[in-house]
Amino acid sequence: MKILAIETSCDETSAAVLSSAPEAAPSVLSNIVLSQDEIHAPYGGVVPELASRQHLKSIAPVVAESLAQAGCGARDVDAFAVTQGPGLIGSLLVGVSFAKGLAYVFGKPLVGVDHVQAHIEAAFLEHPATPLPALALIVSGGHTSLFLLRERLRLELLGRTRDDAAGEALDKIAKFLDLGYPGGPIIQRLAEPGDPKAFAFVLPRMSDRSLDFSFSGLKTAAIRHIRESGLDKNHPRLPDFLASFEAAVTRSLVGNLLRAAERVDPKSLILCGGVARNKRLRTRFEETARSHGLAWAVPSGKLCTDNAAMVGALALSKLEAGEPVPPALELDAYPRRPAAERFSR
Repeated sequence: MKILAIETSCDETSAAVLSSAPEAAPSVLSNIVLSQDEIHAPYGGVVPELASRQHLKSIAPVVAESLAQAGCGARDVDAFAVTQGPGLIGSLLVGVSFAKGLAYVFGKPLVGVDHVQAHIEAAFLEHPATPLPALALIVSGGHTSLFLLRERLRLELLGRTRDDAAGEALDKIAKFLDLGYPGGPIIQRLAEPGDPKAFAFVLPRMSDRSLDFSFSGLKTAAIRHIRESGLDKNHPRLPDFLASFEAAVTRSLVGNLLRAAERVDPKSLILCGGVARNKRLRTRFEETARSHGLAWAVPSGKLCTDNAAMVGALALSKLEAGEPVPPALELDAYPRRPAAERFSR
């Protein structure tokens, strides 16, 4: 089976063609990702209206290039897949509408998938033998959540951010310092020579002993350090400050992951989402898994960020599991909201 997948949940226009393989991970025949970073950089963040307009311009050529690289046409695929949400509603509607048109014209099924669940599937795409039950930590600009996977496609919400997502906090501090966009990769680069213990950050803890995250307090503490120390993008102590802030975010993420592992006793740990590209977080995550004798899985960098290959992989898993596929024209998009709620009902 071949599937053409489309992803337009935020500011990347992506299309991919995957082929299913018996008792193995799907083969990625193409995975085209067109970033909008240059368009949104002057504003220090994603502008929803600009994002949806750019998707309208890009989606047809991106899909065409994906099919060309895969060596097939739209008539040759057996099904289509698209991200339904969560995300920016204008961006989502572009992808959903385009995918519905393809499914209608060629008379093929259309599988709608959840963006957050697709990030988890990216780990299985490259590490299909990851043992279950698994604890999955999803970290991105819009989401920070913890899930327990007792079985594939069955997710149980354990914790989620109550305010800013981890990637969002990094981006906001980069914007406050006028470092550029996207903030996470810039902070990582500038923080490399810095001392992660130079600035003290108190990690937030939930008074109700939940596994939820909160990064608003860390962001506020970071802004206080900036003002009290007179930091700017040319200050000699900037690398130390950024390294300390990045380390605090990492400790908060891994700390919650460990507390969850003590409660549910998983066989493996999964790290995914755009912020999973961060070197400090990846290193700390792998060291933690090793020290606790757990298997671990982290997607390669190209599959951490938003991409259609993960969407197609999840759609293939749903089809192989026999999940019902509603008529294509009934598919809708749902906007940004706590995506994890979809799996905890």
